[in-house]
Amino acid sequence: MTMIGIVIVFMLSALDQTIVSTAMPRIVAELNGLPLYAWVTTSYLLTSTVMVPIWGKLGDLYGRKPVLLSGIGIFLLGSWLSGLAGEFGDLPLIGGGMVQLIVFRAIQGIGGGALFTTAFAIIADLYPPRERGKFAGMFGSIFGLASVIGPVVGGYFTEHGTFHLGAHVVAGWRWVFYLNLPLSALSLFMIIAKMPPMTHRRPGSVDYIGAILLVISATALLLALSFGGHTYPWASAPVIGLFALSAVTLAAFIFAERVVRDPILPLTLFGNRTFSTSNGAAFLVSVAFMGVVSFLPLYMQLGQGVSPTKSGLSILPLMGGLILSSTISGQLVSKTGRYKPFMFIGAGLLFLGILALSRVTVDTTTLDLSWRLAVMGLGLGPGMSLYAMAAQNAVPVDRIGVATSSNQFFRQIGSTVGVAVFGALLTHSLGSAAGGLDLGQLEGLALKAGAGTGVDPALRIAISHAITGLFVAALFVVAAAVAVIVFIPELPLRSRQPPGEPTVAPEPSH
Repeated sequence: MTMIGIVIVFMLSALDQTIVSTAMPRIVAELNGLPLYAWVTTSYLLTSTVMVPIWGKLGDLYGRKPVLLSGIGIFLLGSWLSGLAGEFGDLPLIGGGMVQLIVFRAIQGIGGGALFTTAFAIIADLYPPRERGKFAGMFGSIFGLASVIGPVVGGYFTEHGTFHLGAHVVAGWRWVFYLNLPLSALSLFMIIAKMPPMTHRRPGSVDYIGAILLVISATALLLALSFGGHTYPWASAPVIGLFALSAVTLAAFIFAERVVRDPILPLTLFGNRTFSTSNGAAFLVSVAFMGVVSFLPLYMQLGQGVSPTKSGLSILPLMGGLILSSTISGQLVSKTGRYKPFMFIGAGLLFLGILALSRVTVDTTTLDLSWRLAVMGLGLGPGMSLYAMAAQNAVPVDRIGVATSSNQFFRQIGSTVGVAVFGALLTHSLGSAAGGLDLGQLEGLALKAGAGTGVDPALRIAISHAITGLFVAALFVVAAAVAVIVFIPELPLRSRQPPGEPTVAPEPSH
C-alpha cells in the first residue's frame, strides 16, 4: 500500500512536467498571456529545483512521512489554485489570470520538489541496497511512461474536457491541473493509513541561513540561464548581474556551511568520491539529454517539415527504449549487486544513439530517425536511477535524504544548463547561416510550419545542419560523463540493511 501511494506520487510529479505543454497554446489564448508564456514552466522549475535540497534535509531531520505529506498537500493546493487561475478576474496583488497561473504554478513547484526526492529516499528507507535496483528501475519506467502519456492526456482534456456548470463554462485545459486532485487525495489516504513512521531521524536543526543563500544562488542561476539568449542577450546587464549574484551567494553559502553546526548540505559529503562522482555524472548526462531532446522537435518540424503532432509521436521510440532499459537494468542490478557495468553500458549506448542522431539530414525518414532515438533511449534508462542509488549506497542512513536530493538537484540544474548552453550554441551557429535567427524566431517558424506555412528549403538545410551540430557537441558531454563514471567506486550493495547503520562500509583509501 505504501509503494502504491509512492508510485502515485511519483507519477503525479512526472506527469506535471509534460502534461501542461500541450495545453499551453489554449491557456495563453484564454488568459491573454503570450508575453509570459515561458514563465508558466519557469516558475514551476525554479521553485521545485531550489526546494529539492531543503526537502531532502528536512526528511533526514524530521522523517520522510511528514515531509512527503507536506509536499503532497502543497502540490495539491497549487494544482487546485492553478486550475482556478483567471476564474474570478483580477486578484489583489497578483493581478490577471496569467500572473495568477504563474504564482500558483510556483506554489505547485514547492510541493513538487518534495515528491521526486522523497519518493527515492523512501525506497532507500524501505529496502536494503541490493533490492533497490528493481524498484528504482520501476520508477525510471514510470518517468518514461509519464513522458509518453502526459502530452496525450493533456491534449485530450484540452480539446474535449470543456463543460458547462450552469451558465458558467469551465475550459478543458483546467483539467490538466484538476486531475491531480483525486490522485493526490488517494495517495494521501494510502500514505497516512499504511506508511510506517520511518523515523531515521538525526538530531539537529534547520540551517535557515544556508537554505536562504542556496535558494537565492540557485534562483539567480536558473533565471540567468532562462533569460540569456531569450529575454536578454547573454552579455546584457541583467544576465551578467544574475550570474554575479549567483556566484556571490554561492560563495557565502559555502562559507556558511563550513561554520554552522548542522549544514543543510554537508560539504564533507563531497569528500566522498562515490557521492561527488555520481552527482557529477548525473549532471553531465542531464546536460546532454536535455540539450538533445529540447531541440529534436525543432529539427523535425523545421528540418524535416513534419507536423507538431507527428514530431511529438516520433519521440515514442526514445521513451520506449528508456522504459525497457530502466526496467531491465534495475532487475539486473538487484540480481548481481553491481551497478557500475550498467552505468558504462548506458553511457555507451547513449553515445552511440547521439552519434547516430548527428548523422541525420533533412531527408532522414521517420523510420530511420526512430531507431536512432530508440538507441538513445536504451542508453538513458540505466542513468534514471543508478546514479542516485550509488550516492545513497555511499552515505549513512541518516543522510540518505540529503544524498538523494543532491542527486536530483544536480540533475535539474544540468537540464537547465543543457537547454541554455545548447540554445546559445544553436543561435551562434545560425548567426550567419540563417540570417541571425534566435530561438524565439525559430519557435515562431515552427508554429507557422505547424499551421501549414512552408519553410524555405535553404533555411531548412541550414537549421538541420545547425541542430545536428548540437548533437556533435553532446557527444563531448557524454564522453566527459564516461570519464567521470570511470572514477565512481563500485561499493558492494548489501542484501540487508541494519536500521540506523551506514548502508555500506567506509570507502577504501585510494
